[in-house]
Amino acid sequence: MSILGDAATIVTRTISGDIDFQVVNAYRSQAAWVVFVPLTLIGGLAVYYLYRAVPWLERNLERTIVVWSYILMALIIFSGVIQRFFLSGQPAWSTTVPPLIFMIMAWYGCSFNVRLRTHLSFNEFRTKFSRKGQIAVLSLDAVLWLMFCMIVITTVSREVVRSYSNFQIVLGTDNTMQWWFLITIPVAFILMAGRVFENLFEDWSNYRNNRPLINQAVIGGDV
Repeated sequence: MSILGDAATIVTRTISGDIDFQVVNAYRSQAAWVVFVPLTLIGGLAVYYLYRAVPWLERNLERTIVVWSYILMALIIFSGVIQRFFLSGQPAWSTTVPPLIFMIMAWYGCSFNVRLRTHLSFNEFRTKFSRKGQIAVLSLDAVLWLMFCMIVITTVSREVVRSYSNFQIVLGTDNTMQWWFLITIPVAFILMAGRVFENLFEDWSNYRNNRPLINQAVIGGDV
């Protein structure tokens, strides 16, 4: 089957929920890049405009997910310890579900911190650059982050479909599916792409209006 045919299979069969071996093979082909690279860009721009339309989401969406993920993970671990040492024994899923929740917390936290620019940015060196040099490296940051998002969304989507088609359950549970957790990763990286566009458009606005381009990043700061 051609790449465009596989791409059409990915889109139509995923929307319909009719996932079988043919669809899994289509995801494994190069057609997945044809679908998910544009989806990353379109999804990121959609998130950017959603954040502009609803400022509350822009300030609180990822932070709310992170906080509640942390609370839920801590409660499961705490109750598991109590059950293990003081009651009849802890449930089997109490050691398998928390790592999956931690995964959610980590990636949504990563999305928020892309906006805060608290990842490696080497600001001490970049402040020495000319304005053209600063906007160049900031634009390069955006390109690299978008490429990172494209790679993760494409590859993880393949794992989501494979897990869905194989009916993989979370160890220690009877009917909790792994893909319920895995699918949160592409969503997190679409949000991250939105944050990248947010930073990029802000940087170019600052450049055109002769405002400072690079500021000191603060972990735990506000957007």
